[in-house]
Amino acid sequence: MHKILEKRQLSYDRERDQSVFYYKVEAPEIARNRKAGQFIIFQIDEDWGERVPLTIADANAEEGWIAIVFQTVGATTRKLSVKFNVGDSIPVIVGPLGRPTHIEKKDGIVLCVGGGVGIAPLHPIAQAHHKLGNKVVTVIGARTKELLFFEDEMRDASSELIVVTDDGSYGRKALVTEPLKELCDKEKVDEIISIGPPIMMKFCVAAARPFGVPITTSLNTIMIDGTGMCGCCRVKVGGETKFVCVDGPEFNGYEVDFDNMMQRMTAFKDKEREADHKCRIGLDAGKVSA
Repeated sequence: MHKILEKRQLSYDRERDQSVFYYKVEAPEIARNRKAGQFIIFQIDEDWGERVPLTIADANAEEGWIAIVFQTVGATTRKLSVKFNVGDSIPVIVGPLGRPTHIEKKDGIVLCVGGGVGIAPLHPIAQAHHKLGNKVVTVIGARTKELLFFEDEMRDASSELIVVTDDGSYGRKALVTEPLKELCDKEKVDEIISIGPPIMMKFCVAAARPFGVPITTSLNTIMIDGTGMCGCCRVKVGGETKFVCVDGPEFNGYEVDFDNMMQRMTAFKDKEREADHKCRIGLDAGKVSA
């Protein structure tokens, strides 16, 4: 059991009725062993229910906690946001899982690009590079100001922070690909790390390609067991089948078949929407248990 130590709502998307939440939870073993780029799988029912993968957004080994950030996109995350509060416990958290980010000293810039909820998993990676002494330039973006979060955290983990919004309501009016191209054109960028919606990562790869800068993308596919057994998270990378949970979650962006990945991620959208709709009705009626 993992007690919730802190709960914060980071943003609310009125258009889609989706919120982003930050939970700090007790997980001493995971906190001691996790590395940047790794993830956990949680389950809100001890013996059954959906298993949801989330990258570890932060951790403190001495205090024994990890931080997770999630968006209420389905029934499980919606129940977690409503039915679990500070002092309650999440029954199952498994991790750390996946291959950690490769962190090494760089001569040039490490360019971290995060969009939407992808800003959260980008945070520990920027932290690790910054701690090593690398020059970290971070670009974070969202559709509008209300959907941005972790601005202070990313500023602390970066040498320079660039904020963009699609509608220009905060920071610079631009897509994240625009400062990416400008920096690659003017500066010595040694590596790009891009995390966000698949379509964003696809366009970041396209923007980086003319410059030949290595680009790492972190994939968040459908996942069940997190050990490579179920095969749900398979993706095409360099023409080969890879499993995000054990071979990733990070891959060379130039080799990822994003179109295939995005198509696979729509496989259960109708069922997800139906489950979320029933969950909302149940929560409104007070009939949904944790």
